[in-house]
Amino acid sequence: MTTDVDARCLETFPEWLRTLGADATALADALAEGQTPAEARRILAGAINYLFKSVDLIPDGIDDIGYLDDAFVLRLAAAQAVAAGLAGDVAALAADAALVKDFLGADYARLDRYVTGLRKGSARGRSVDAIVADAAVCRELAADVTGFAGGYGAPSFAREQRTLIKLRAFFDARLPR
Repeated sequence: MTTDVDARCLETFPEWLRTLGADATALADALAEGQTPAEARRILAGAINYLFKSVDLIPDGIDDIGYLDDAFVLRLAAAQAVAAGLAGDVAALAADAALVKDFLGADYARLDRYVTGLRKGSARGRSVDAIVADAAVCRELAADVTGFAGGYGAPSFAREQRTLIKLRAFFDARLPR
């Protein structure tokens, strides 16, 4: 039986997969914006860096769901950045975090903590601290996002209940407790 939340997810998640490149670009643009508050920049840098981690919550090659963890992370980071004072174009992504919360239920708090922890992470030799402190490193990250967005092709998404079950199972198994 499909719940109302699951029906919304089956309708919405394919769109999130289609817009992942543009969503990452929007966060990278906000990161580069000189008026973005410092804490919001750290949040955004951690989330964008997540796209380039060699090991993430759901391997990118898994059909249907491999990039949804990336889409979720960007949305939670946008919500955290808005809470830290960011205004502007990421508000729609931030609002999408409500559907992630509805979908994950009790596991949402674990994902939120995970996204918060990304501020201490690094990928491709770039730490969040370096991205925030060094304009050249920030530009390098932005160039990687542009390359990602230009080469990204949205995977298929089976609009079936079993796809959501598999997605929830990955988050339950892989999120730190």
